[in-house]
Amino acid sequence: MTRLLMFALVLALAGCGGSKSTDKSSTVKLAGSKLGQILVDSKGRTLYLFEADTNGKSTCSGTCAATWPPLTVASPSAGSGVDDGALVTTKRADGTQQVTYHGHPLYYYAGDGSSPGSTKGENLNTFGGIWYVVDSSGKGVEPASSGSEMGGGGGSGGGYGY
Repeated sequence: MTRLLMFALVLALAGCGGSKSTDKSSTVKLAGSKLGQILVDSKGRTLYLFEADTNGKSTCSGTCAATWPPLTVASPSAGSGVDDGALVTTKRADGTQQVTYHGHPLYYYAGDGSSPGSTKGENLNTFGGIWYVVDSSGKGVEPASSGSEMGGGGGSGGGYGY
């Protein structure tokens, strides 16, 4: 998908729940999907990690953050199956607090809209890296066609570099 088309999609979805969360608190929980048990927010919206992020810090801002809005809340809480001790926040360049899980900043995908369970952002290569839904251990999940967890190389995306 070209960047122009991606930008048009972001603009179209801006009024449809594609913007970042600005709640004071949010629960991160597990939910079943076609990719297995994955992290979602309290409304069931899928959360992603970006393989280009390093050391628990986001490298996604500007147009990237419009397409991949960060989960920003003051105090996240862990639902069943989520490691409460691994769910913290980190300060973004714009001063907001972004939720991280096992050191990975968490994001939404604007292309998912506000639909609970949508995983349209899985394995997309945009803004300099691959995006993955997140499993209960904080790792990215390989696309369903590979049937395995990330880290084995091969496929279209390989590992996530952490």
